[in-house]
Amino acid sequence: MSTPLIIVSIALFFAAGVGMGYYIRRLVAASRMSSIEARLKKLVEDSKREAKDLLIEAKEKAAKTLDEAKNEERERQKEIRRLEERLIERETSSDRRMDEVQRKEKDTETRIEKVRGIKAEWEEKRAQADKELERVSGLSKEEASREIMTRIEKEQSEDMTARLRKLEVAGAEELERRARAILATIIQRLATATTSEVTTTTVAIPSEDLKGKIIGREGRNIKSLERAAGVEIIVDDTPGAIIISAFDPIRRQIAKTALETLIHDGRIQPARIEEAVEKARNEIEKQIKEAGEQAAYEVGIFDFDPRLLSLIGRLKFRTSYGQNVLQHSIEMTHLAGMLAEELGADVAIAKKGALVHDIGKAVDHEVTGTHVEIGRRILQKFNVDVRVIKAMQSHHEEYPYETIESQIVQTVDAISASRPGARRDTLESYLKRLGDLEKIATDHEGVEKAYAISAGREIRIFVTPEKIGDLEARDLARSIATRIESELKYPGEIKVTVIRESRVIEFAR
Repeated sequence: MSTPLIIVSIALFFAAGVGMGYYIRRLVAASRMSSIEARLKKLVEDSKREAKDLLIEAKEKAAKTLDEAKNEERERQKEIRRLEERLIERETSSDRRMDEVQRKEKDTETRIEKVRGIKAEWEEKRAQADKELERVSGLSKEEASREIMTRIEKEQSEDMTARLRKLEVAGAEELERRARAILATIIQRLATATTSEVTTTTVAIPSEDLKGKIIGREGRNIKSLERAAGVEIIVDDTPGAIIISAFDPIRRQIAKTALETLIHDGRIQPARIEEAVEKARNEIEKQIKEAGEQAAYEVGIFDFDPRLLSLIGRLKFRTSYGQNVLQHSIEMTHLAGMLAEELGADVAIAKKGALVHDIGKAVDHEVTGTHVEIGRRILQKFNVDVRVIKAMQSHHEEYPYETIESQIVQTVDAISASRPGARRDTLESYLKRLGDLEKIATDHEGVEKAYAISAGREIRIFVTPEKIGDLEARDLARSIATRIESELKYPGEIKVTVIRESRVIEFAR
C-alpha cells in the first residue's frame, strides 16, 4: 500500500475515532445529566417532605406551648383571685378593728364628758360649801377648804379605791384576753410538723457478711472508723443494720455517709476509711452551707454574712431535747414575723432575732460560755445590728427586755418549744434532773433553800447569813459547781448563784 493511501486511512480512522468519542461522551454526559436531575428531584422532594414534617411538628409544638401558656394563665388567675380574697379578708378584719377602736374612742370621749360634768358640778357645790362654811363658822377660806377636803377624803376614799382596783382588774383581764387571741391566731396560721430526734443513726447493710469486713481483723477497721469520725459503732445481732451512736449529730452524719460510701465501694481498710471520712466531712460542710442559705431564703432574710449563714446551717445537725434547732429557729422566725406585725413592732428585727437566737449552740461544744453569750459574741463579730442582738439575748431571761422585739422572741421561743411532740424530754427525767440539782445544793451546811430554774440551766441557793459569810458564800458556790460537774450529766452550762442577805424590818406608826 502506498504512503498517501496509508495516511488517508489513518486520517479516516482518526476522524472516525474522534466522532465515536464525541458521540460516546455525549451519551455519558446525557446519562450523567439524567442522574443529576433525578438526584436533584429526589432532594427537592425530600426537602419538601422534611419541610412538611417540620411544619407539622412546629404546629404541634405551638399548640402545646399555647395550651401550656393557657394553663399557666389560668393558674396565675387563680393565684390572683386567692390573693384578692386574702386582701379582702384582711381589709375586712382591719375595718372591724378600726370600728372597734372608733367605738372605744367614742366611749372614752363620752366618759370624759361625763367626768367633766361631774367635776363642774362638784366645783359648784364646793364653792357653795366654802361660802356657807365661811358664813356659819367664821373660818377663813383656807381653813374651810382644809375642813371640807378632810371630810370628803374620809367619805370617798374607800369608794374611789374600790373603783380604781376594779378598773385595774378589768384592764388586765382585757389585755390578757387580747394577748391570748393574738397568740392563738399566729399559732393557727403556722401549722408545722414536729418530730423528735434521737442520738443514734441506723445504717442498712445488704448482707450480714459485711459486718465482718466492717469490724476487720482484730477490730482494726471499726476502731479506725470510730477514731476518725468520733463516734461509737454498735454491731450487734440486729439483722441488716449497724447503729452509730454519738451525742453530736454532725459526727453521726459524717460517720453514716462515710460508712455508706465504704459499703458501696467494697474496699474497707484503715487508709480507705480515713479518706472516706474526710470526703464525708467535706460533703457535710457543703450541706451545712446550703442549709443556712435555704433557711435564710425561706424566712426572707437576705443581708446576713455568708459565714454567719454557715453557722446557722450547722444548727441543722444540732438538737435540743430531741428538737431540731434549725427547724425550731425557722418556725420561731415565722411566728415572730406574724406576732411583730400584729403588735406593730419591727418585723425584720424580730425575724432576724428569732433566726439567730440559738446560733451559739452551733459552737457551744467548742467555746466556753452559755449559748446566749456565745451567740452575742458571734453577732458582734459579724457587725450585726445591735437591735437584733438585743432581740435575741433575752430569750432565756439572762438579760432584761430592752425592746418589744426581745419580748416577741422570748414568747415565740416558748411557743415553739412547748408544741406537743416537739421535745422528747419526759416529765420524769426533767423533774429528776431538777431534784438532783437541788439535793446537791441543800446537802451543804448553811443552805436554807435551793431552787433549780430556767429548765435546769441555773440554780439559786439561799443561805443563812448568820452561818455563811461573804467569803464562805464564794467557796460554797465553787464547791457546789464542782460537785455538779462530777456527779451530773447535762448539756451546756449551769449557773450557780448563792444569795446571802440580811433584812431588818420595823414599822413606823
